[in-house]
Amino acid sequence: MLRLAELILIFPIVSFLAITFLTRKSEKLSSAVSISAIFLSLVSSLLIFFSLSQAPGSFEFKMPWFATISGFSVELGFLVNPLSSVMLLVVTGVSFLVQVYSLGYMKGDEGYTKYYSFISLFSFSMLGLVLANNLLQMYIFWELVGLCSYLLIGHWYSKPSAANAAKKAFIVTRFGDFGFLVAIILISFKTGTFNFLQIEQLIKAGALSQQLVTVVALLLFAGAAGKSAQFPLHIWLPDAMEGPTPVSALIHAATMVAAGVYLVARTYYLFVFSGTALEVIAVIGAFTAFFAGSIALVQNDIKRVLAYSTVSQLGYMMLGLGVGGFTAGYFHLITHASFKALLFLGAGSVIHAMHTNDIWEMGGLFKKMKVTALTFLVGSLALSGLFPTSGFFSKDAILIQAYHSGHTALFVMGLLTAAFTAFYMARVFFVVFLSKERSAGGHPHESPAVMTVPLVILALFALGLGYYTGPFGSFVLGSEAGGEHHGLLIPLVSNALALLSMLAAWAIYHKELISSDALAARFSWPYKILKNKYYVDEFYAFCVNRILFNVSRLANWFDRNIVDGSVDGVFRLTRFTAVVLRGLQTGLVQNYALGIVGGMVAVWILLRILR
Repeated sequence: MLRLAELILIFPIVSFLAITFLTRKSEKLSSAVSISAIFLSLVSSLLIFFSLSQAPGSFEFKMPWFATISGFSVELGFLVNPLSSVMLLVVTGVSFLVQVYSLGYMKGDEGYTKYYSFISLFSFSMLGLVLANNLLQMYIFWELVGLCSYLLIGHWYSKPSAANAAKKAFIVTRFGDFGFLVAIILISFKTGTFNFLQIEQLIKAGALSQQLVTVVALLLFAGAAGKSAQFPLHIWLPDAMEGPTPVSALIHAATMVAAGVYLVARTYYLFVFSGTALEVIAVIGAFTAFFAGSIALVQNDIKRVLAYSTVSQLGYMMLGLGVGGFTAGYFHLITHASFKALLFLGAGSVIHAMHTNDIWEMGGLFKKMKVTALTFLVGSLALSGLFPTSGFFSKDAILIQAYHSGHTALFVMGLLTAAFTAFYMARVFFVVFLSKERSAGGHPHESPAVMTVPLVILALFALGLGYYTGPFGSFVLGSEAGGEHHGLLIPLVSNALALLSMLAAWAIYHKELISSDALAARFSWPYKILKNKYYVDEFYAFCVNRILFNVSRLANWFDRNIVDGSVDGVFRLTRFTAVVLRGLQTGLVQNYALGIVGGMVAVWILLRILR
């Protein structure tokens, strides 16, 4: 097991180093090295998964890294258990398919070898995060994931929008990362360890107060909210669409945004001990799901629709974890990876053919891109949570758990979000594939097999994964998760709402029984708010431009006039004193004698006064 865990990490980092220093001048060799490496990591992950399915358990391997004189030590190691083994499969599986797809999508790109180099490093970073057995090691890989996202989002760095999006992602996630770092410092100071298993034992033994656990849990969630784009740290993810579409698929399905949910799942024992922290997660998750889902209703950029849907679905996952549905929330992370990667790669196939992201510059593509259209349909149905797709099982499990846990308001928000999801995905499908033809410079054609085969594979997973809900709960938790089984009423209601939403989208965007422009004009006020994303970006821009810049100007004035002025004043006083003292050094004995007598007289007078 240890050897397999090591190999999972070794293959992608060796690929990164080999491409960077040896094969960067050969596109074919670089892509072959990268794809072969991640395939070998996938095989190793499968071996671990099957090994654990035969003999479930938790296996930890650790070695000393460094120690202090006081006895505090830090270890490096791996924690291999059902939770991490499933995530290893998701990361390696999606990364492998994305890299194969990239052979066609990135063909002819100037940064082809650089792309494969960074995507290998990206995979290595996420795999290291998943395998980490302690908080400090996870944080190191956590920051590496952030760095890689910056490099890949800014792949086309000559475009100002791409460069700005990369910086925005890097800066916004730093706010959450600061909370994560403070949580690590607090818990290590109180427990003397970073190790996940040791911290869990101490918490179960009551070694930490509930107040401290709540603070630490909320700080950890701040880190998770940054990476998983939860309100109010969601603003970086839609702009991350400036990177290549395969990168978007990887970020949204299996790496960066999954890291936050995985952090909460990995440290869930902390959150269970704090009802307050769970409530905060549930409320923010439900609000984010509803908030982002409503914005996606009016987006015209196909990648931005999917981006806001990702923010919304991540909110669903947090909602599931927050209401106590650990299996439901984590299983939705797994199923979502399959159909979200499918949708992004399908969008990439369309963009590759049409050379535009605007859905209103596409149309009638079903006849010319049948594989892309059919697989995109499967992904849309799965994202909408319709039976019998995998999204139906994981999404409805979250709704059921929210309802039975007594969170009625959050349940209603989740139900409305499901209706939003079905509407905007039907809108995209009808406009792109079934509406009248609109060729805005592209020549519609089906993508090559190297791009469509990954779509078909992902579509099969999007259809079939849901049937493993029960076995998944048994595998991850060691027993069936109570309270997360499907009832009948809630799935029927959610599916009925989804179908009604799709019917509305069909009437508006396919049959054009109702004019979408007329609807926008009739409801201009809410439409404008949604179109401008609730003005959150503008609010942040105002805060930065009007508040932070003014504070920085004040700090600059204080630095120049007070701090620098004080330093300059000391310099001038010293120079003046030196000039005076130098003037006293005449070299004449009578002057020195006069000074001595004068000094003695001054001392005598001072003594008389003090008496």
